[in-house]
Amino acid sequence: MAAAAAGAGSGPWAAQEKQFPPALLSFFIYNPRFGPREGQENKILFYHPNEVEKNEKIRNVGLCEAIVQFTRTFSPSKPAKSLHTQKNRQFFNEPEENFWMVMVVRNPIIEKQSKDGKPVIEYQEEELLDKVYSSVLRQCYSMYKLFNGTFLKAMEDGGVKLLKERLEKFFHRYLQTLHLQSCDLLDIFGGISFFPLDKMTYLKIQSFINRMEESLNIVKYTAFLYNDQLIWSGLEQDDMRILYKYLTTSLFPRHIEPEAMSAAVCFMIDASVHPTLDFCRRLDSIVGPQLTVLASDICEQFNINKRMSGSEKEPQFKFIYFNHMNLAEKSTVHMRKTPSVSLTSVHPDLMKILGDINSDFTRVDEDEEIIVKAMSDYWVVGKKSDRRELYVILNQKNANLIEVNEEVKKLCATQFNNIFFLD
Repeated sequence: MAAAAAGAGSGPWAAQEKQFPPALLSFFIYNPRFGPREGQENKILFYHPNEVEKNEKIRNVGLCEAIVQFTRTFSPSKPAKSLHTQKNRQFFNEPEENFWMVMVVRNPIIEKQSKDGKPVIEYQEEELLDKVYSSVLRQCYSMYKLFNGTFLKAMEDGGVKLLKERLEKFFHRYLQTLHLQSCDLLDIFGGISFFPLDKMTYLKIQSFINRMEESLNIVKYTAFLYNDQLIWSGLEQDDMRILYKYLTTSLFPRHIEPEAMSAAVCFMIDASVHPTLDFCRRLDSIVGPQLTVLASDICEQFNINKRMSGSEKEPQFKFIYFNHMNLAEKSTVHMRKTPSVSLTSVHPDLMKILGDINSDFTRVDEDEEIIVKAMSDYWVVGKKSDRRELYVILNQKNANLIEVNEEVKKLCATQFNNIFFLD
């Protein structure tokens, strides 16, 4: 266990204080229907970490089964989603009937030195947001499904044996990319950052994609991205959302320098057709030259956008915006988000307030607004209107409620065409 920060806080404890972020303790998948006749361990389809003793695996899975069954008595259609204990949180998800996924996350820890020099461990029980980590667990299933299809499909193709093999192969690698200390509001939204383009360049890209799909008839769908932002997609929204997550947080960071401006085209081809070397050469000869020209046009637009936004002085506010209808997401809070790092330009306490406001929004269907005076000089504002959500963090020491409201109105007028006016 490595200390994330030392000397945090203030007062007599400060010099000896160490902070440890949340960590994945275990992750398992089971089906209670597979157990009774063949022996209890057969219901366990995947378990991480694998080196845990068999009886402990059976005991942990059995406990989760009992919790789910117990909560079903109160709410048959909506069983347990999470369980809070002093040391950890357990999250439950049933993505397919009788297939349960469980993720156990250790609460963040503060370690202090007592007067006699012995370490005292304090578990931060209220720091983790259920909605964030439940979203991460659902994402795990969506990502598995993107590459392997459903659990049921594996069962049809080769029974429990094949399903276990697929789960082992996928999750062994995927769980290493889960960096739970970096999870926040953006994981709840699972949105897509779109690249703003002028009409002419957009039409050029559309025309390019139409030509590609005509001349390469095994291509079924195409997505076009520039610098981690989506420009065009022929896929269904929910499929694009998970593919976008994979491309921008897993595939691209491994193969592209983070500072490199780059256009990327993603072709989806019929899985029953195996592309030949000849096809790949043809693809390269058709796509390569045209992509270079398009990338240069988009780069021009990128520089125009940058000049327009960079001309103002550093704004006094930062915001996160999400539109549930088209999954559009925009954040000036995040400087960079990859699996291993979420560089936010605001204090973690403020990020937690954003998550709390989002949880409040979920409880009601009506449009609403919440304004919070946070620690020291900060105000946090949440607005929900017409299936859009906006969260604003303002650093204004002596502002009052009316002035904060005026500032947010100005932001809505300039950035969002007044779509958030509730009055």
